[in-house]
Amino acid sequence: CILCMNLRLQPSKQLLRTSKVRTSQGLKPQSCSKKRTALKTLFLSGLAVQQQLLSKAENIEPMESLKGKGYGKTRMRFSDYDMTSSGLQIKDMKLGNGKEAKQGDTCIIDWSGYTIGYYGRPFEARDKAKGGAFTGEEKELFRFVLGENKVIPAFEEALQGMREGGIRRIVVPVELGYPDNDMKKKGPKPTTFSGKRALGFVLENQGMIDKTLLFDIELIKVK
Repeated sequence: CILCMNLRLQPSKQLLRTSKVRTSQGLKPQSCSKKRTALKTLFLSGLAVQQQLLSKAENIEPMESLKGKGYGKTRMRFSDYDMTSSGLQIKDMKLGNGKEAKQGDTCIIDWSGYTIGYYGRPFEARDKAKGGAFTGEEKELFRFVLGENKVIPAFEEALQGMREGGIRRIVVPVELGYPDNDMKKKGPKPTTFSGKRALGFVLENQGMIDKTLLFDIELIKVK
């Protein structure tokens, strides 16, 4: 009918009100959509910048004197090493063919350590002369039970899956090293005074010193 046709053709009061408000504010119907798009783009670009800053911060070596500043030395990354999800870098120098180390096993190892982040100074030597023990070489070697958390986290992770006779080199970030930068809390510990002094200087230093460590681990025996 004619009445129904008139109703269809007439715009709603709400639509007329909205149109008047937009006109009074000098806004075109499409301008709101453009502003929403612009705000969304700005928000997403802000998120991208934030993610880049976080990623950059994760790649910066933590140093006490530069804490919270957002800049510093880039963390070491060696392309020929395998990196685990924890950040430990591992390279097998020699594959063993003996018994595999598992949780609960007693691991007997020989090891060497270097302050690779600070002049590469050695604080423990592998294959050093034993002597002083008359009950066999094992007395002089370092031993621990895998899984008891008596050694630094890097050693717990690195020994998993190693076999007797194998030699594994690891690059250890500070968070996988000695807790609170205190070598007294967990092993392995240097066996000489000069070694303790070299490692202690790096761990206890509050300046701009990279505390990244490098270890060579030789798995002698699994019990």
